[in-house]
Amino acid sequence: MTLVTHIENINQILAKNNYPKVEEIVELPSAGSARLYFRVFFEYYGHKPVLAAFNPEVNENIAQYSFSMHFLKKGLNVPEIYAKDESYRYFLLQDLGDQTMLDAAASMKTGEKRKLYQKVLKQLLRFQTQGIKGLDLDVAWPVKKFGPDNILWDLNYFKYYFIKTHTIYFDELKLETDFRNLSKLLLAAKPGFFLYRDFQARNIMIHNGEPWFIDFQGGRQGPLVYDVVSLLYQAKANLMEGFRDELSDFYLDELKKQSTNLAEDFKEHYHWFIWFRIMQVMGAYGYRGKLQAKAHFLQSIPYVIKNIKILLEQKPLGDGFAELKSVFMQICDLKEYELITTIREKLQVNINSFSYKKGGYPIDISGNGGGFAFDCRALPNPGRYKNLKDFTGRDKMVIDFLNEKPETKLFVNQAYTMVKQSIDNYLDRGFNNLQINFGCTGGKHRSVYCAEKIAGLIIGKYSERVIVSLRHQQLEKGI
Repeated sequence: MTLVTHIENINQILAKNNYPKVEEIVELPSAGSARLYFRVFFEYYGHKPVLAAFNPEVNENIAQYSFSMHFLKKGLNVPEIYAKDESYRYFLLQDLGDQTMLDAAASMKTGEKRKLYQKVLKQLLRFQTQGIKGLDLDVAWPVKKFGPDNILWDLNYFKYYFIKTHTIYFDELKLETDFRNLSKLLLAAKPGFFLYRDFQARNIMIHNGEPWFIDFQGGRQGPLVYDVVSLLYQAKANLMEGFRDELSDFYLDELKKQSTNLAEDFKEHYHWFIWFRIMQVMGAYGYRGKLQAKAHFLQSIPYVIKNIKILLEQKPLGDGFAELKSVFMQICDLKEYELITTIREKLQVNINSFSYKKGGYPIDISGNGGGFAFDCRALPNPGRYKNLKDFTGRDKMVIDFLNEKPETKLFVNQAYTMVKQSIDNYLDRGFNNLQINFGCTGGKHRSVYCAEKIAGLIIGKYSERVIVSLRHQQLEKGI
């Protein structure tokens, strides 16, 4: 469906509900789902903007509408729904602005951040214990209750979209055994509460100084623990472990006011839900980032890995989960996520060699868009010579072979001329990231040689102004 069609449909809903004349309809940046949001401005300056939302998944929209009406009656801070179309695909919503809790907390001092998180945890407990009362779970999407099926869906999501899309080795049977054992521990937690499902700081808006809650349409009946873990272990929030423990203790104290037994149940299962939520999130990051190449999700992976390293030391899985532990230790060693994109005074130049046949283009984790990709397959191939095929583009025999070929020198010089132009421009404009990729058939000889050559030329000229990272994708895999 085109942008023009969406705007036409939104205008029809506005007209049908007697809104004033529209000045402008602006599409907002999308996240990971198929939902689209638009901000509607009106010519009459006294009328506040509204949000228009489109989602092709009707069952999800029905859940959103039903849950929203219910939570509003309970006095919970969720956006009001002003109107909807007959198809249940378009909604007009209260505009809560653009500031998420994640953005707001990033600039806060510790004390201020603590108060915000405590306020949100109190509100979460209201959703969980009061919001569930009278909630129509028959419209819940895709499931009504947290159960064995959706646990195994999430664990296999992690296996197929993260583990299997990276170079991680595991025993399938042993891993499935660990999954089943973990599932039993999770299902032992007391159910019967509203499980928000994706309770994280990006789904909490700060409006008029108060937290407001969105994206709860995937909610279901389930245990208390999951949503607390989702908030405190959100990757991009980058909370310190001590701060997380402090906040979980705060939530426990609030819970004890309602039930000591529930507080004990929470403590018993908290550890296992941390690991479960991390696996669910990594499955999503693998799918949205690795397969769909969405930079936002890729940029979150280094923060999750940081959490895993801390957890392996401070909250380990235990001896009964040896295969899972092995998987997580391999994840911690993944080289492609070592560089976290941050604001730097220097330009970060990431140079990669890769194989067109065995791996394909390296993903640009910075979100800058991938930069250059040079095809080295027009150069003489050392892999066709018996005395060279077992060596790499780092070895003297291969280097000497390629150095002797005039076409190699021409290729490298032309590539450097183009790269140099971008570096000079990026430095002038204050950009932070540039990716340069060299590919060949096997990712072992020509691409490695060229990547090394270009890295040396860049370091030689720009050593004081750039940071160069050099990775050989196939060599790291030992292929």
